[in-house]
Amino acid sequence: MAEDLIEQIKENVVQGRVTKEDEGMDEGMVGKPGVSELIEMALEQGIDVHDVINKGLTAGMEIVGEKFEEKEYYIPDMLASAEAVGIAMEILEPYLAKSGIESKGKVLVATVKEDLHDIGKNIVSILLRGAGYTVKDIGNDIAIDIIVEAVRNEKPQVLGLSALLTSTMMYMRDTIQALIDNGLRNDVKIIIGGAPVSEEFARSIGADGYGADGFDAVRKVEELLASKS
Repeated sequence: MAEDLIEQIKENVVQGRVTKEDEGMDEGMVGKPGVSELIEMALEQGIDVHDVINKGLTAGMEIVGEKFEEKEYYIPDMLASAEAVGIAMEILEPYLAKSGIESKGKVLVATVKEDLHDIGKNIVSILLRGAGYTVKDIGNDIAIDIIVEAVRNEKPQVLGLSALLTSTMMYMRDTIQALIDNGLRNDVKIIIGGAPVSEEFARSIGADGYGADGFDAVRKVEELLASKS
């Protein structure tokens, strides 16, 4: 029964269904439990939270990632699935501490100064949470000094910076320089992402990595922390 319920969670993540009212990708889904209802059912039945996250939510998003890379899914489809995972993680959050599940690491994310775009950052945050990381999202249009103080106070293993405009991407470079000036650069790995940036740009400004999309960003975080340990 537990395996069937986890499989349903995974499938509904792929379908991008949050509640039973949602249509999903396939026909005939309306009226069937969505991710939020299935998560509540799993908790009522005492199913291991670790299995719910790894075998249900994360496994579902891995399929979504494959479909996205194969151009079978597009950004709206990925957003629907990411929203389902995000809501599921909100429901599960109070149970994570009780279950004794340790975080894989802490990631601080922000969209840089004068940039109001946050969809990409939000997707990365959701995917990282689903993959077992603690994520501190300090928002968009964040001044350099606020990011520096957040790194000082939150002590993340990874800092993720996002920019969607060519006019704001250089604030990533300035943020890294500010971390150097404040003696914090060696304490944190830095990954950047967003439409105008690239692997080459990441190297040029001294970042540790570049995420081409949300799924790639999670892979890069995994690689950075593996190399740090």
